[in-house]
Amino acid sequence: MQSVDNVVIRFSGDSGDGMQLTGTQFSDTSAFMGNDISTFPDFPAEIRAPQGTVAGVSGFQVNFGSNEITTPGDTPDVLVAMNPAALKANLSDLKKGSTIILNKDAFTSLNFKKAGYEVDPRETHLLEDYNVIDASITNQTKEALEEIDLDTKLKTRCKNFYALGMTYYMYSRDLEPTKDWIKQKFLGKDNIIEANTKALEAGYNYADTIEAIGDRYTVDKAAIDKGLYRQINGNTALSLGFVMAAQKAGINLFLGSYPITPASDILHELSKHKNFGVKTFQAEDEIAAVCSAIGASFGGALGLTTSSGPGIALKGEAIGLAMMYELPLVIVDVQRGGPSTGLPTKTEQSDLNMAINGRNGESPVVVVAPSRPTDCFHMAYEASRLALEHMTPVIVLSDGYIANGSEPWKIPNVDSEYKNIKTNFVNPDDYKEETYLAYKRGEEKLVRSWAIPGMENTMHRLGGLEKEENTGNVSYDPANHQKMVDIRQDKIEKIANYIPNQEVEGSDSGDILIVSWGGTYGATHQAVKEFDNVSLMHIKYLNPMPKNLDEIFSKFKRIVVCELNKGQLRNLLATKYNYNFESYTKVQGKPFQIRELTGMISKKLEEA
Repeated sequence: MQSVDNVVIRFSGDSGDGMQLTGTQFSDTSAFMGNDISTFPDFPAEIRAPQGTVAGVSGFQVNFGSNEITTPGDTPDVLVAMNPAALKANLSDLKKGSTIILNKDAFTSLNFKKAGYEVDPRETHLLEDYNVIDASITNQTKEALEEIDLDTKLKTRCKNFYALGMTYYMYSRDLEPTKDWIKQKFLGKDNIIEANTKALEAGYNYADTIEAIGDRYTVDKAAIDKGLYRQINGNTALSLGFVMAAQKAGINLFLGSYPITPASDILHELSKHKNFGVKTFQAEDEIAAVCSAIGASFGGALGLTTSSGPGIALKGEAIGLAMMYELPLVIVDVQRGGPSTGLPTKTEQSDLNMAINGRNGESPVVVVAPSRPTDCFHMAYEASRLALEHMTPVIVLSDGYIANGSEPWKIPNVDSEYKNIKTNFVNPDDYKEETYLAYKRGEEKLVRSWAIPGMENTMHRLGGLEKEENTGNVSYDPANHQKMVDIRQDKIEKIANYIPNQEVEGSDSGDILIVSWGGTYGATHQAVKEFDNVSLMHIKYLNPMPKNLDEIFSKFKRIVVCELNKGQLRNLLATKYNYNFESYTKVQGKPFQIRELTGMISKKLEEA
């Protein structure tokens, strides 16, 4: 039995083959066994793509190991392909020597045709560089379940657990966590429990009896901080972060949302937390969703709305309205491939320009971006803090890679690690003798106070028309308009005093500084670790930016901005700072691979 530091496995098949469930179980078991992990589910873009076609392939990749894991891995060590389409969709991603487990029962002439193969790929040179295990997964599953009182269709659906059992044997995984999950998931359905359990054991035993498996492997526990952990993805972490932030502010949380991939899970998760004063509203469209959240903020709640790029485009006018109101509002954009409907299930970082400038007029808002699934909890709190304490809309730029990917998350002690959030509610007693002015501001932050409709002595008027300074009355005076535009911009810029200074991974000076943001962190972090004279600066506060960026940039010979768009952050930095920013970009609906980045860095070091 060999010991290895980390392994990458990809499960792939039709949407109905249960690959997401299989990958999740493998991930959860590995986390339970003490490994560090990172996962990435890959969903088909078409809701009902024809079975057996490449368009309908669903995949789940997990990287687990005894060392630090920050990405789902570049290339799989093992591919489980449940049909020819899954093989075709993934073969180009494999490195030579990888293991491929095929479900030979699905390798029929009809399925070859659906996948675009003219002949059986097993009889060509395509697979000669790989260790191929050609297993009769479907039929052997049915044979193992022969004595169980279930119809053939239900027995066939257990084949994903058979494949899971094979991989459990290969990498010395414990069967018990999955058996316990099966019992809980199908409580009261004894036949289903028995079938899935037997399929899991049958796959494990089959792998034990065939020589094709070769060596078995073990992966030691990772050296991680002691504490209570749970597996979490980005959308769930965002949801829990918003719940915690509302509690820290002492107010209710309201979500107005319209379902859209890949943001819908935030609505699903928050709907479970009514006991924390969370109210969720599934609106009839994106505009109604954001306007309901603005109304909730007007009424004294933390207003939240969630969407992806196309929905954020529709919300643009209302976000501008919230900016004019100067009300706290958090807008989550879980970015996906664009433009227009684009690539709904693929990841991208191409909404930065829209977040910064995507509204009519001078309409500045705060923009932040989490770096990984486990960071989403903290950045949800930060977005809420900035919105509430500075009375402004805040856009959170997540992305499909972060939203669907999962990691072990050390559950924080929120009492000691997170401070209460101060709100700007007025005290009605202060205005018994004095007229309340809705747009009168504090000198330090330029933040107006927050009066709730129905409060005594605080009658005021809000709207989308330009406001007169202090009073909030409608004003068409040119000088007042100039002043109000300047004030709103200055208010956002002053927020730089209330966010952390930017940190650099590695030396604070050197040959190359890699700059990244959002879901590119894991790949850039791992790539930079391989070089002594290269550092990483990962930005999470995009507007305003940390105050010390100029100082950081001045100490490096070359600055390369890596992002999954055509250079949006690079262009934004170039307008603010006088340095020669280089750009390394990718727009393929896929995250960066570590080897892509290390290759780029090596080339630039050679040029230097």
